Amino acid sequence: MARSSAAIGLPAEAKLIEAAGHAGVPVPDVLHVLTSNDALGDGFMMSRVLGETIARPILRNDEFVGARDVLAAQCGVALADIHTISLDGLPNELQQSGGLAQISQYEEIYRDFDVPRPVFELALQWLKANAPDPIDTVLVHGDFRLGNLMIDEQGLVAVLDWELAHLGDPREDIAWLCVNSWRFGQTQNRVGGFGRIEDLLTAYNAKRGTDFTAKDVDWWEMLGTLKWGIMCMIMYEAFRSGADPSVERAAIGRRVSETEIDLINLLETTHA
Repeated sequence: MARSSAAIGLPAEAKLIEAAGHAGVPVPDVLHVLTSNDALGDGFMMSRVLGETIARPILRNDEFVGARDVLAAQCGVALADIHTISLDGLPNELQQSGGLAQISQYEEIYRDFDVPRPVFELALQWLKANAPDPIDTVLVHGDFRLGNLMIDEQGLVAVLDWELAHLGDPREDIAWLCVNSWRFGQTQNRVGGFGRIEDLLTAYNAKRGTDFTAKDVDWWEMLGTLKWGIMCMIMYEAFRSGADPSVERAAIGRRVSETEIDLINLLETTHA
């Protein structure tokens, strides 16, 4: 799989969580990083954080009504804090992975399947033809979405699962939260199924001093949607080959068609 989607390892993840905490990002406290003396392998222990990570109750239950009203702005602030973390002293395991590099990596994976998908072909052409100019590199969380965020009745409690972090473009993180697959059926709300992109960007820009607009996120949302579609192909192949015969891999593999529909909708919007 592409390097930007490969885990950095648990010791490096622990270092990132500690750095994020020092930068004001809501994260659990890292209490202990395992060493060879512990004889338990790689790992770390964190403080207990109370909240919900499952998207369905967060997006539908009455107890989270107040959280949904403020969550987009809270995510904007958290992402701004992540993207201002100093790159000095970060784990060496972090790799550089910009937009064009990811297109190359994922296209190679896609070609190896030798299963042509016209929508993917069109999306690849569009992405290559419309690539935005690069901007300053930041620490990118890499998987900032519902499922990896702890939420309570007041909103964002903690940002979890930093194993896909890398160095790249900040717009990647913002757009990943907007990918339709991570709206979990609440497609009318671009940000995670719960909020408006304008609310997220207002909070983000105020914190970072940037001027990103919703249009700046479009290309990265297209890339994120294509990446997830190819990841679904990878998971189905794991099931088909017997490498991972779990029902979960088969079920996620079937979601390739959903990403094709999402890509068509995005392509029509960009040409509207």
